[in-house]
Amino acid sequence: MSLIKFLDIKTLGDERGHLIALENDKNIPFAIKRVYYLTDTQPGVPRGFHAHKELTQVAVCVSGRCLMKIDDGHTQEEVWLDVPDKAIVIEKMIWHEMHEFSSDCVLLVLASDFYDEQDYIRNYEVFVEQVKNA
Repeated sequence: MSLIKFLDIKTLGDERGHLIALENDKNIPFAIKRVYYLTDTQPGVPRGFHAHKELTQVAVCVSGRCLMKIDDGHTQEEVWLDVPDKAIVIEKMIWHEMHEFSSDCVLLVLASDFYDEQDYIRNYEVFVEQVKNA
């Protein structure tokens, strides 16, 4: 079973352009409480390197691309986020890293809750130990 869970994101539009709507509890599997995006990431500088105890997120590159690395403490997978209608769910207790950002990358993240530093696990060894003890 794959760790990578893609969402069914519909692209609407015509010759004038495209529109992609992201909606609470419809194509996003939770009520959105926080939205943020990464942009102007320095070349060769990866981001992420953490898991969340409770938070669920959806990530999509609205422009450019990046390599998402996902890890449940047992299995690691990678996926390129490179089109604006390819969104993935990052469940709680999933270690995630973003690598190889293109210069035009805008990575949009929708979160199921507000920022809470106490929800973060920032040490990989601690993460793996918590997965083992779950």
